Amino acid sequence: MVSLSLTKFICCCLVAAGMLSLSVTGEAASPLTGTMKRIDGEPQDLSAYKGKVVLIVNVASQCGYTRQYAGLQKLYDTYKDKGLVILGFPANDFGAQEPGTDLEIANFCSSQYGVTFDMFSKITVKGPNKAKLYAALTESATPAGEVGWNFEKFLIGRDGEVVGRYKSGVAPDDAKLTKAIEAALGEAK
Repeated sequence: MVSLSLTKFICCCLVAAGMLSLSVTGEAASPLTGTMKRIDGEPQDLSAYKGKVVLIVNVASQCGYTRQYAGLQKLYDTYKDKGLVILGFPANDFGAQEPGTDLEIANFCSSQYGVTFDMFSKITVKGPNKAKLYAALTESATPAGEVGWNFEKFLIGRDGEVVGRYKSGVAPDDAKLTKAIEAALGEAK
C-alpha cells in the first residue's frame, strides 16, 4: 500500500514538473506533433500532415532492404494524389548502415532511387535517445515495442492515429500494406 501511494506521489510530482503527461480521455496522443528537421535542414511541423494518410519509415542507404526505396517511391507516386505522404527518417541504429551526412543521404536517395517523398534529417529510432516521434510511434502501435531493423513502417490514418505497423520484410508493394493504405485512404474495395 505504501508503494502505491509513493507511486502516485511521484507521478503527481512528474506531472506538475511537466515531465509526464497523462491523458484524461485515455486516448494516445497522435505521433504527428512537434517539429522535425527535414533533410535540407528546414524545420517541419508534423501537424501539417494531419488529415493525410502517413507512412513513416526508418531508412538506411547500406542495408539489404535499401532497394525498398524504389518501392516506396512507386507507392508514393501511386497514392500521393489521393492523400498519402511518405516520411523517410534515416537512422544509423542498425549495423551502422546509414553512416552518411544528410547531404550524402539526400544525394543518394535522389540519384539512385529518384526519391521525391519527404525525407528528414538522420535521427535515432531506438533506445533511450530515440526521437520523440519514434517514442510515440513505438508506444502507440500494435504491437508496441522498439523498432527491430531498418525499413520498418508505421501507417497513420487521417485521424492521426497509428493504424498499422509493418516489419522490414514487408515490401512496399505487399498486398497487406497496400490494402491497409487503401482502406485508410477510404478506397477499400
